[in-house]
Amino acid sequence: MITDKLTTLCRAVALNTGGAGSYVIGDAIDIGDLRDIGQGTDLYLVVTVETTLTSGGSATLQIALTSDDAAANHATTSTVHATSAVMAVADGAAGASILTTTIPWEGAAYERYLGIRQITAGAAFTAGKINAYLTPTPSSKRVYAEYAGL
Repeated sequence: MITDKLTTLCRAVALNTGGAGSYVIGDAIDIGDLRDIGQGTDLYLVVTVETTLTSGGSATLQIALTSDDAAANHATTSTVHATSAVMAVADGAAGASILTTTIPWEGAAYERYLGIRQITAGAAFTAGKINAYLTPTPSSKRVYAEYAGL
């Protein structure tokens, strides 16, 4: 698997612990005038759980890949390009995969900055961290909780 600091959106980034809602988390990637990045080759978004998700209730998590014309990648006005399935807090053990998907470049109108949006429903998270990055070679390995973060 190949990862790059410049294509990392989240590295052990804590989830927002506010109530149900939509939150921008992690860093934005400035794709500037390179909006044809990934053309001719597959590029993948990989999102994994770094630290086990916890909640005082029955929180669910969904992750969205977004783009916006501002680096802040606004939580409600950015363009959504891909989303994960809804993950229950009980399924969020360290090492769990949230999303691995090919970036849908063709025919998509990307704005200047790529980012990640956390969509929480049901209840607030009390803890949990995620990783999110772009790579041409996603790993199919399973990371077990005792080895997450190594």
